[in-house]
Amino acid sequence: MNKVISKDGTSIAYEKSGSGEPLILIDGALCYRSFGPMKKFASLLSNNFTVYWYDRRGRGDSGDSPTSSPDREVEDIEALINETGGAAFLLGLSSGAALALRVASKGLNIKKMALYEPPYVWDKNSGKPAIDHEAALKKILATGNRGKAVKYFMVTMVGAPAIAAFVMQLMPMWKKLKGVAHTLPYDSAIMGDWSVPEENISSIKTPTLIAGGGKSPANLQDPVKLIAKLLSNGTLKMLEGQTHNVKAEVLIPEVMKFFKK
Repeated sequence: MNKVISKDGTSIAYEKSGSGEPLILIDGALCYRSFGPMKKFASLLSNNFTVYWYDRRGRGDSGDSPTSSPDREVEDIEALINETGGAAFLLGLSSGAALALRVASKGLNIKKMALYEPPYVWDKNSGKPAIDHEAALKKILATGNRGKAVKYFMVTMVGAPAIAAFVMQLMPMWKKLKGVAHTLPYDSAIMGDWSVPEENISSIKTPTLIAGGGKSPANLQDPVKLIAKLLSNGTLKMLEGQTHNVKAEVLIPEVMKFFKK
């Protein structure tokens, strides 16, 4: 394990493997180096890239700060980019993809990036009111009930059946989920009002692969397709048979093809 110090003094833990040009992997909600998909992604990519995968602040072996915010998370990635030599590829999943878009909109030195299903699930034109998930999560966490925060995320935000959340409480992974529940508001802050930030995305010049799952619900597919239209240098790829929990073996070949061309 290695560490880099972010601009606000927070220590960010990361691992590094492989050889070639640097590639930074950005996790979605509740995931970190030892819990989630990125260890497998790193293994598949390390034959072609020097892969950096890290614990987002507040998770795993990384530090945290009372002033944590989306801008601080952008600075964490900036510190990692500087550690790689000043320029890197990015691969972000779910809210990690939304974070990558924020990084790119700040004009940091990104060679190319690949994004999978940033969950901008609120349509401004739907007539439905936006829900302030960040405030709701903070209210729950203020009571100390981390399990309730995880259930809110799974059922209210993700749309999983309540029975699924109940069953997961009986599994060993529940303890790990509760351990990083306090970072759920961080992901909500990154997502903003959960609608596609059209102006910011339209300003991005970085060559970008934006991918989605062919079996994902429309409220996840539609933002992917909109982002592809908004990007001045974007490539859309819908992956047949995939859902939000994309298989590494399916996504990685598309990422490799895009990064290498």
